[in-house]
Formats: sequence, C-alpha cells, structure tokens
Amino acid sequence: MKAAYLVVSLLAFASVHVLAYDPSPLQDFCVALNDSVTKGVFVNGKFCKDPMAVKAEDFYLPGFDKVGNTSANPTGFVVTSADVTTLPGLNTLGISLVRIDYAPKGQNPPHTHPRGTEILVVVEGTLLVGFVASNQNQNRLFTKVLNKGDVFVFPIGLIHFQQNVGYGNAVAFAGLSSQNAGVIPIAKSVFGSDPPISPAVLQKAFQVDQKIIDLLEKPFQD
Repeated sequence: MKAAYLVVSLLAFASVHVLAYDPSPLQDFCVALNDSVTKGVFVNGKFCKDPMAVKAEDFYLPGFDKVGNTSANPTGFVVTSADVTTLPGLNTLGISLVRIDYAPKGQNPPHTHPRGTEILVVVEGTLLVGFVASNQNQNRLFTKVLNKGDVFVFPIGLIHFQQNVGYGNAVAFAGLSSQNAGVIPIAKSVFGSDPPISPAVLQKAFQVDQKIIDLLEKPFQD
C-alpha cells in the first residue's frame, strides 16, 4: 500500500513539473486582455477576451520585414518580438517568434530563456552561435558558425549567445517554445541587479577585488 502511494505521489509530482511551462490550452484560443479590470477569464497570466469579440487582428502582427535599429544598443543588436505582449492571440498557445538584427560585429550577449527552448535560423549574414551546458555535462561549450539558411537550437534554460562575424549586417529569426520565454541577460543580471548584489558576494564568486567589480558594474549603472 505504501509503495502504491509512493508511486502515485511521484507521478503527481512529475505531472506538475511537466505542466510547469505553458500548459496545453483547454479551448481553441484565449486572446489576452491587458486590461485586468475588463470582465474576462484569468488564464496563464492573462485575462481572456470574450471569444465572440475576437477578431482576425488579435492574431496578426505586422512589421517583421522592418530592419531594427541596432545603433540604440551598445552591443549592436535589437530584437523585434511577437510574443503574448505584442500579439494577444498567442496567449496559452505556448509559442512565440522574434526577429534579431545585428550590426557588423554586433552581439546578442550571453543570456538564458528560463521558460523556452529556442530554434534560430539565419536569413542574412554570418553568425557565431553557441550555448554552455550545465555542470551535469561539465559546462561544455557547443558552438557553430552559421550562414544563411542554417539552423541552430538552444536548449531551454542554458546560457547562449550570437555574434555577427560577417562583414555586413546579419538577420535571424527564432521561434521559442513559450508565449513569453523570458530573458535573463547574464552580465546585466549579475552586475546591474536592483538592488545590487553585495560586493562581497561578487568578489568571492569571481575571485577579483572591488576595483574590478566597480568596472564591471559601471556600464549598467543609471
């Protein structure tokens, strides 16, 4: 009896974790409402629009043909997103899309997506891409140079990056297995958190003195 109870408990625990990210919807669609005051059904972080009021425009987003302004970012890249915040029809559907523009030598710095796997295709230029495995796999670096038409996958939650190594601009499109995969930029999160991480913690973690920490924090200070 105890063994059966243990098995049931383990299965229940596993099912909770399987459904932890973007669970399967129970209806055809649940177009997101940004107005929480509006009468609706609260599902997966968003209120659902009345299905009878849903229009084709709720599933439509123009502009992915437009070149992004990479000059506004010091690392020379910009992301145009089609996620639940910009395309309400994606709510509960467990998928999103981004366009990434890279200036010459531009970089999408090391970051993670805590809620989604990413699959990227290069449509213009040449990119050096890679991800770092967890300590389970000895923090191995998997890296590849991609040209037009090449595809690469970044597993969920792992640190990854893209660097334009061509001579001109580069463009890539990426699909993510979440309506809102989230982004954790490593450098900004560590050295630009609010409030700041204790200097003593950073000195110990990186085995450097406070002068180095100050230099690393400076680009992220207001």
